[in-house]
Amino acid sequence: MKPEQLHTLFMQCNSVSTDTRKIEKNDIFFALKGDNFNGNSYAQQALENGAKYAIIDEEEYNTSPKTILVDNALQALQQLAYFHRKYLSIPIIALTGSNGKTTTKELIHATLSQKYKTTATVGNLNNHIGVPLTLLSMSKSTEIGIVEMGANHQKEIAFLCTIAQPDFGYITNFGKAHLEGFGGVKGVIKGKSEMYDYLIGDNKTIFVNGDDPIQIEKTTCADRFVFGKTNPDFNLNIDFIEALPFVKSSYNSLEIKSHLIGDYNFSNIAVAIAMGYYFKVDDKNIKAAIEGYVPTNNRSQIIERHSNEIVLDAYNANPSSMEAALLNFDKSPNPEKIVCLGDMFELGQDARKEHQNIADLAISLSFTKVLFIGENFFDSKITSDKSLQFKSFNDFKVWVMNSNIENTSILIKGSRGMALERILDFI
Repeated sequence: MKPEQLHTLFMQCNSVSTDTRKIEKNDIFFALKGDNFNGNSYAQQALENGAKYAIIDEEEYNTSPKTILVDNALQALQQLAYFHRKYLSIPIIALTGSNGKTTTKELIHATLSQKYKTTATVGNLNNHIGVPLTLLSMSKSTEIGIVEMGANHQKEIAFLCTIAQPDFGYITNFGKAHLEGFGGVKGVIKGKSEMYDYLIGDNKTIFVNGDDPIQIEKTTCADRFVFGKTNPDFNLNIDFIEALPFVKSSYNSLEIKSHLIGDYNFSNIAVAIAMGYYFKVDDKNIKAAIEGYVPTNNRSQIIERHSNEIVLDAYNANPSSMEAALLNFDKSPNPEKIVCLGDMFELGQDARKEHQNIADLAISLSFTKVLFIGENFFDSKITSDKSLQFKSFNDFKVWVMNSNIENTSILIKGSRGMALERILDFI
């Protein structure tokens, strides 16, 4: 079936689903496959649960007029998303980077929504499946689309750009994330810069953090909008005021007080301001959008628990974001500070070195106690009497339950697989 024919069927439906547990009436179901499941085997159930059509790629499951047989269901989903994006013909903003993608996406979404009907990636659905689903969630009423793109290997961003066809793009930063898949930091820069390769030329615009020399260097030949701390060569000057307890910034004599911690969040706020300015959102609405955004989902959340203040930043971690979080937390005025650090994943052959580096940094800072959780940190050489190493989460939990922690600031950070937010139930 050709993409345009599939699009005709899609336009008869309410939304796209790949999970029979979340099917709603008049959805179109795509039978995707994974390591431990075959979506084709759920096609009939999807129809029984209310799906209007089920897109399958195995002949034996073609048992209904509502099952549509294609060569490859995943490729059909991606081709449909590409066709739908061209059909809508709206401005698409693409976003990638090592750290801060989702927070930045939410800030941009909040800012542009002050003036436009915007549709953005939900959560972190930012891969070869999530990007098509994001595009297919857009409708004729959408005026601007915001697409987050994640990657852990070369050519992935390039592929996602061929589907989303962005008109604008921004890379948050180049950090030590997914080193195993990218092949080191140079590989990260090369892989993320695939977005630049796509956007250079053909009336496309790149938003550039002028305070990042890599971004400046990589975009010299691009049509770009440069923002950052005061510089006469920038398109928009945005000043950093402070980050204690929350980031404050200003531009055009307007002060903006966010609910985000850490000076590392300044650039995330700044690009939202820059895009609001570029797309002619009123200054007062830019201010309202950023000041109204409160982080959720374990991303830099401030939680009061009894007499303790917890900085919950446990959605994910890599050496770059871990370092930034530690340096920021070190500035806390509370003399009683505990950090709980979980393993960082996908570091490949650099895992031992990077965990040791973070351990050494944490020990060198002014924390009352440093707790390391996970096998990688457990293998690190740590001799400080203010540190404890736990091989498993359960060992960590037992220590917390038996400790009387009061009037303390606590940082909790680790990779998603560590799920360190579970400890909140025991503090």
